[in-house]
Amino acid sequence: MSIEIHVSGAAEEAVRSVVPTLVADLVASGITEQNPTLWGPKAESESAKRLGWTEAVAVSRPLVPEIIALRDKLAADGVNHIVLAGMGGSSLAPEVITRTFGADLTVLDSTAPGQVRAALDAGLQNTAIVVSSKSGSTVETDSQRRVFEKAFTDAGIDARERVIIVTDPGSPFDVSAREGGFTVFNADPNVGGRYSALTAFGLVPSGLAGVDIAALLDEADQVLAELSIDDESNPGLILGAAISATSPRKDKLGIVADGTHIVGFPDWAEQLIAESTGKEGTGILPVVLDTLAPELEKVPDDLQIVRLVENADATHLLPRDRHDGEILVSGSLGAQMLVWEYAVAVAGRILGINPFDQPDVESAKAAARGLLDDRPEPASPAFTDGGIEVRGDDELVAGASTVREAVDRLIAELPADGYLSVQAYVDRLELPQLEGLRSMLAARAGRPVTFGWGPRFLHSTGQYHKGGPAQGVYLQITQSTTVDLEIPERPFTFGQLIEAQAAGDAGVLRDHGRPVLAVNLTRPQDDALALFEAIN
Repeated sequence: MSIEIHVSGAAEEAVRSVVPTLVADLVASGITEQNPTLWGPKAESESAKRLGWTEAVAVSRPLVPEIIALRDKLAADGVNHIVLAGMGGSSLAPEVITRTFGADLTVLDSTAPGQVRAALDAGLQNTAIVVSSKSGSTVETDSQRRVFEKAFTDAGIDARERVIIVTDPGSPFDVSAREGGFTVFNADPNVGGRYSALTAFGLVPSGLAGVDIAALLDEADQVLAELSIDDESNPGLILGAAISATSPRKDKLGIVADGTHIVGFPDWAEQLIAESTGKEGTGILPVVLDTLAPELEKVPDDLQIVRLVENADATHLLPRDRHDGEILVSGSLGAQMLVWEYAVAVAGRILGINPFDQPDVESAKAAARGLLDDRPEPASPAFTDGGIEVRGDDELVAGASTVREAVDRLIAELPADGYLSVQAYVDRLELPQLEGLRSMLAARAGRPVTFGWGPRFLHSTGQYHKGGPAQGVYLQITQSTTVDLEIPERPFTFGQLIEAQAAGDAGVLRDHGRPVLAVNLTRPQDDALALFEAIN
C-alpha cells in the first residue's frame, strides 16, 4: 500500500462518526471532479479556480523531460548549484522534496541581508536561480531576483542563462520574463501556492537540483485511485476527519516525524494546514514537534498528535505510549503530499470554511509597504536588558526591567486554550540556535509553542495568527546588523525590508488584539545566549 493511516482514541471516534457522512455526500469524488460547491456558496467562486491540484500528476508529466533537459544543459555549462527564490508553498515543497531525496538546494525564502548575501557568495560561476512566483509581485522574490540578475551581469554572466522563472501563464511576470529572453516554466493557474507541491513550483527547482521527479509523481499516482473513491477506507477522508472532527474538538495538531525517511515534512504540512484553515475565528493550528518535545510528555487536551512513521500499520512494533490516541501516518512523500492536500480540503468542509482563500495574509504585506513608504523612526525600547532592546504592549513591558520578567508576563497572558508563537526575523544562518527556544518556552508555559522564521511564515502560519481563534501570544525576535544589501532599482534595502516586515506584522497582530512582545538583539550572538538564559 502507498499510504497507511492508523487512528485511535478521539481521532478514531471522529473517523467513525464523520466519514460515513462524507461518503454519503460524495465528497471524495466531488473533490476529484473539482466540484466547487463542496465548501458552500461563499467559497464557490474561489474554489472553482483552485482545484487544479487534483490532476497535478497528469498535468505535470510533460514538464519532466523539459526539466531534465534543462538540468543536463546547465550541468554541461558547469552549473551544479541551484538556488530557489520563493515563499510559502513554492519554497517549502521543494525544500522537503530535495531533503528527502538527498539533493542539494539552497532555499532562499528570507529577506535577511546576511542570508541573501550568503546565497550570492556561494559561487556565481556554478549557480543558477529559480525564481518562483505566481504573479511576480511578491516583494521577497522580486527583490531576490533583482539582486541575482545584477550580480550575474556584474560577473560577466548572461543572466538569461542562469535565471529560471516559474509562474502562472499570462501573468505579468510570465510576459516580462519571456520578453526578456528568460527560460520560463508555467504552472497550472488553478492551483494555489500551498497546494502546488506536484506542479511546476515543486518540480522545477527539485528536478534541477537532481531529484528523480518522475518517481515523485509515480508515488502520488499510486494513491490517486484511493483518494477519488467514496469509500470509508479513503485515506483523505480518514485523515481529514481525524484532524478536524474530534469531539470535543482538538483544534491544535502536533506533527512529529518519528523514524520516517521523509525529511522536513511537518514544515510543509504546517503551511498547508494553517493557511487553509485559520480563518473566520476557527482553524487547526499546526505545531511542528521533534521527538523530545515537551508537548509529547504531557499532551494538552486540545492537542491532537500526528506521528509520521515508517509503517503505520505495524502498530504492534511501537511502544504503547507512543501511539495511543495518536494518528499514525506512513507512506511515500508523493503519496503523502496528495493525501494531506485532500485531507485539508476535507477538513475545510467539516469546519465550514473555505480552504482555498487566505483573507488575512495581505494585511501584513500592506503594513510593511506602508512602513517602507513612510520610514518612521523606530519606537524607543521600553527598556534594554544588556544588549536586548524590549518593546511591547504596556501590560507586558510597563515597569519591567528584564527580559525574563517580560516573557513571564507574556506567558501569563496565555488563555487556557492558548498557544505561544515565536517569530524570528533574523538571519537563519547566523542564528540557527534560536529554534531551540521553542521547546524551552513550551516547557515553561505548559502550552503548545510554534516557531517561525520571518518573513517566510507570513506566507503560511501568518494567516492563522490573524484569522484563526484569538488564542495566541507572540514573541517577535529581530536583530541589529551592520551587513546590509541594496536592492537594484528599489528605494529600500534588504535590511529595511525585513525591518518593515517585522514591524508591520507586529502592528497588525496588535490591531487584532493579540499580545506582542518584541525583542531586538543588538549584539546577535551574545544576546541570543542571554535570551536563552532569560527564558530557561
